[in-house]
Amino acid sequence: MTSDLLIRQAEIFLPDGDILLGDVRVKQGKIAEIGTNLEVGDERIIDAQGLTLLPGVIDPQVHFREPGLEYKEDLFTASCACVMGGVTSFLEMPNTRPLTTTQEALDDKLYRASQKSLVNYGFFMGATADNLDDLRDANPSCGIKIFMGSSHGALLVSTEEQIEPIFAKGSRLIAVHAEDQGRIVERKKEFHGITNPAIHSTIQDETAALNATKLALKLSKKYQRRLHILHLSTGIEAEYLREHKPSWVSTEVTPQHLLLNTDAYETIGTFAQMNPPLRSPENNDILWKALMDGVIDCIATDHAPHTLEEKAKEYPNSPSGMPGVETSLPLMLTEHKKGRCTLAHVVKWMCSAPAKLYNIPNKGAIALDYDADIILVDLKNHRPVLRENLQTKCGWSPFEGWSLTGFPVYTIVGGQVAMEKGIINTEVRGKALSFDA
Repeated sequence: MTSDLLIRQAEIFLPDGDILLGDVRVKQGKIAEIGTNLEVGDERIIDAQGLTLLPGVIDPQVHFREPGLEYKEDLFTASCACVMGGVTSFLEMPNTRPLTTTQEALDDKLYRASQKSLVNYGFFMGATADNLDDLRDANPSCGIKIFMGSSHGALLVSTEEQIEPIFAKGSRLIAVHAEDQGRIVERKKEFHGITNPAIHSTIQDETAALNATKLALKLSKKYQRRLHILHLSTGIEAEYLREHKPSWVSTEVTPQHLLLNTDAYETIGTFAQMNPPLRSPENNDILWKALMDGVIDCIATDHAPHTLEEKAKEYPNSPSGMPGVETSLPLMLTEHKKGRCTLAHVVKWMCSAPAKLYNIPNKGAIALDYDADIILVDLKNHRPVLRENLQTKCGWSPFEGWSLTGFPVYTIVGGQVAMEKGIINTEVRGKALSFDA
């Protein structure tokens, strides 16, 4: 399905941060030529006048629910949502049914994605108390996921005695959901019976997050083990990492934790419920500062859909999680247009940094011989986030009604036009990502 393309008169974001008004030629799924007034050959022409050409987004943390929970989302619907949001590659988490804890389960996901996903894909292995061999040997995998808290069953690995052997053996990247499960359990007892969803942020408080981040950092330093701290949510964690984060440790933040806070419970109730929870408003500014300063390395969505019926349940029976792949790039580009960050910042956080952190070759930049995972976005117009336009199977967004800019007009995956002016080409298929050592 790969076609040769000539994208003409785009505002091209180059790796050095410059903008070139020019053309990009795509051949056999690769970026073959970048310049001005390129000669027209026997290829499809895309008129990109007025549009900005960016690398495709790499979302390094999603929950796409397949296998086992396809009523919430599946690899096809999620990848349709990806192309609408400019996400051309994703790294998906292991809390499916069955859990992704063995080579067999990993192989099953890779096969499913090859048949259904419109975008490129990679999968985490889930740590349990007794699958060390699989964690070390299963391939291809982007890393090991440890749920230190906010989980249950076999994927909950919450004590130092359980976690340390994972850090001690092997060299693969470890990504942690850093919340102190012991503290959460005690605080659930303390606040039992309260049905206001805002109590969620009190139960799973900032101290629970900081305790777990400190433990993960301690073990990473002890074993010199590559560590990635998922969805940083608190200012106290950011400031702790500012002082104590070594070069081999990285972290991410979600648009939700940058742009939403505990005030959202008053307007959208349980639809604001996620793990780790939204924090008080002052945390937004501290996280933004840490992102701008490089303490936080990249942006991920933690796309974790639940149905409208599930989210409408009274707390604490309502599940935690919200969708994000369709809105993450427009949200950040809207912040850029407001003057909060540069276009170069957005491209770094969402494209080049995830490729670098996970050693994904030939992704994350518009450069010669790189994969043609590229998007054309409209930075000149705004439109609202509307439920009826969403592709995610769950059918809602915490950002409904927000007026955003930077929605993709074209999404190109490996040289294939996967989305054009709101129309999805459902025949396109992505490829399994590779993770260079």
